[in-house]
Amino acid sequence: MHLCYVDESGTSDIPGNTSHFILAGLSVPIANWRTCDQQIESIKRKYDLTDSEIHVAWILRPYHEQHRIPNFVKLDYDQRRSQVQSIRTAELLRLQRAKNSSQYKQTRKNYQKTESYVHLSQDERKTLIKDIAVCISKWVFARLFAECVDKVHFDPIKTSQTVDEQSFEQLVSRFEQYLKNTQTSQDSYGLLIHDNNETVAKKHTSLMKKFHQKGTLWTEIKNIVETPLFVDSQLTSMVQIADLCAYALRRYLENNESELFDLIFQRADRVGKLVVGVRHFTKSNCSCKICSAHRKNNAP
Repeated sequence: MHLCYVDESGTSDIPGNTSHFILAGLSVPIANWRTCDQQIESIKRKYDLTDSEIHVAWILRPYHEQHRIPNFVKLDYDQRRSQVQSIRTAELLRLQRAKNSSQYKQTRKNYQKTESYVHLSQDERKTLIKDIAVCISKWVFARLFAECVDKVHFDPIKTSQTVDEQSFEQLVSRFEQYLKNTQTSQDSYGLLIHDNNETVAKKHTSLMKKFHQKGTLWTEIKNIVETPLFVDSQLTSMVQIADLCAYALRRYLENNESELFDLIFQRADRVGKLVVGVRHFTKSNCSCKICSAHRKNNAP
């Protein structure tokens, strides 16, 4: 049995506020999931993040309050939290008095999403995410699957699908093919475990039922069992790892940031040297690392 943890990065809306939408899944054999989970929890403890969610986009953004605190990096974690919280409380009170409701709501959301990480400097937060990416890169038993859609080149009329629907069908097809390729005398089964989102849950459950009945455009579904299991990412470290993978893919394609990408891309499913698990849906002459690794001339 293989567990494939799934999450997304960017918006599937066209145009939305990102140029790319990424749906990524990281598969690990069920015999290895506990070891993987323990390794991630060990890294989180190192940074005093036990029971905290790893949400990369929120972790890596700058926290301007920290720059207002003298000698921030010399303070201990409790002192850092206390001083950041004091500045944030004052800012929320200021916005309330100014009766700027929209900015107040956005600022409060930003503070809530980043509250768990304010004791870490930006450099420490970058090191945290790199430590996790390095850990993933060493999971030789893991396989990365992803559909990376450049929305500039996506035509929903031509495809008769939304960005999200195409991405899910592609990910399911590649995971299914991997399961078929790895089975020996016994069938190799897999289960999709997805970050919980009510809208996505209904859509992907419906699509998966359809795939079980009729297959995808590319393959019959015989090895993936059930519909996706939707879980709260705050409680499941392995789904948080899928978030990191999706984020790294998007930041590479949109901003050419390669440090995290080069680490997690090592786990992309391959046949020989040919990457088959990750695709960049874009212009035909794209020269990015994904497209280059996806071309047949890289096969043995």
